[in-house]
Parts: sequence; structure tokens; C-alpha cells
Amino acid sequence: MILIGISGSTKCDWQIIENESLILKHSTSGINPFFHSEEEIAETIRNIPQVSIDAQKIEVVYIYSAGCGSKSRQTVVKRALSYALPKAHHYVNHDIVASALATYEGVPSIACILGTGSNACYFDGDIVRQETPALDYILGDEGGGSYFGKKLLNAYLYKKLPKHLSTAFEATYKVTKNDILESVYMQPYANVYLASYMKFIEEHKSDEYVINMLNKGFSLFMDLYVTSFTKHKELKTHFTGAISYIFKDILSEVAISKEISIGKIIKEPIDDLVSYHINKHYQK
Repeated sequence: MILIGISGSTKCDWQIIENESLILKHSTSGINPFFHSEEEIAETIRNIPQVSIDAQKIEVVYIYSAGCGSKSRQTVVKRALSYALPKAHHYVNHDIVASALATYEGVPSIACILGTGSNACYFDGDIVRQETPALDYILGDEGGGSYFGKKLLNAYLYKKLPKHLSTAFEATYKVTKNDILESVYMQPYANVYLASYMKFIEEHKSDEYVINMLNKGFSLFMDLYVTSFTKHKELKTHFTGAISYIFKDILSEVAISKEISIGKIIKEPIDDLVSYHINKHYQK
């Protein structure tokens, strides 16, 4: 059996494959070695239904996770895997690599993630290259859910939201300033908390104020991440992640204005990634 997982900070999608057949599709809370300990990650893996009953049958594990851009962070996940699945071979990489593999069409391209966070890379089928570092939710994540959630809360608390949106926000959430500050500064997983406000933004995505906010965020992302590649106008730029999928119309308009050619927009790339690994593992 092969266990394959793609994880952002909010959610991890898993599939188990045996003899080219799908055995299990399952989702858990996200894993990110910046925010989760080895034991927390191991427990998440143990709670995958098939793992809990057939751990000995799993021979290979591929995990592509947010926060795994460095060897030290990858080691945290590898140790967690050694606790949960000690007999399996483990391969751990960054979630941007999964995005690159899932969207690859046989020619060089740019692969982007717009989910809870944001990231981008160039991929030629062999080498993954990044020009702009992913700085996570405090310093970066432009165009991602945590970024837009932060912008929304900032405008609300500074009383800069239009009256109709402020009224709708208060009716929906009934949170105080202290509640928000507590969740952002004192509670764990502040990035996931911030991104949770994307539901409100989605519900009001036809509002002029929200459209303008999304336009600015996507424009900033493309200026920082996509146009940093010198040949970006010659390449397709693919996107994965819920934010890119839900707001694809606005995203596409921003791309057109910058002469960026959008290719695939995939909400959840796990199926495409699994197809890649099946072809690699079984079609030798």
C-alpha cells in the first residue's frame, strides 16, 4: 500500500493506493511542522482509518506539507512518520512540490498555491525553483486565506468596512475586539483562524469593496511571486488551492491585466498527484 497526503495548514487530503486501485480517500486537519509537534502529526496519521487497522501493510508514504520548505522542518514530519508507520519508507516535501507535480503538463510552467497560505514555483519536470520565499502568515501569504482574513479583520476593527458589510459581519460572528485579539495572539493556529473568515468574503464576493480587496491581494501575489520569474509571460501559470478556485473569475481578470496566461485551476490537487505517483510507481 502507498499512502499519499497533501497538507495545508487547515486540511490534509489523504489517499491510499494498492495495486493501482484506490483503497481510501480521507481528510484530516492540516499538519504543518511550524505549528504542530511530532506527536501531534503522528496522532493525525494514526487516526486515518486504514492506517489504524492496516499500518503494517503500508510500505511507502509520500507527504507534501505546508511548512516543509527546509530540511529541519521535513525532519519533524519524518520523525512523526517513524512513530506512526515505522516500517514504511517515508518521503517528505513541501506542498508547492505537490502543486507542481499535480499541474504538470509535460512542459515548463509556474505552479502556485492559494489556500490558507500562498506560494509559487517554476517546474520543468525535473527541477523545482523558487524566486520568492514563502514567508507564512505574519510576514507574507499574500493572496491566501490568512492574508485576506487579516485584511478583513483589520478593516473591521479600524471601522473602515462599509456600513453594510460591518453590520453583516457583526450579525454573522458576534465577536469582540478582545475575542479577535485573543484568537490571533494567544491561541494556536492563528493562520487557520484568520483564513476562516474567507467564508464571509466568499458570501460577499460580488460586493464592490470585497472585489477591490481581492483584486489588490491577487495583484500583489502575482507581482511578488509570478512576475519574479523572468519568462513568466512565455509560460502557463497553474493554480491549486481553494482560494484560487473559489475566486477564479477575479483571479483570471487580474492575470489577464498582467499578461499572465493561466492554465489549470484545481481546488484539491490530490487526485492529480495520486495519478502522478501511480504512473511513476506502477508503470516502470
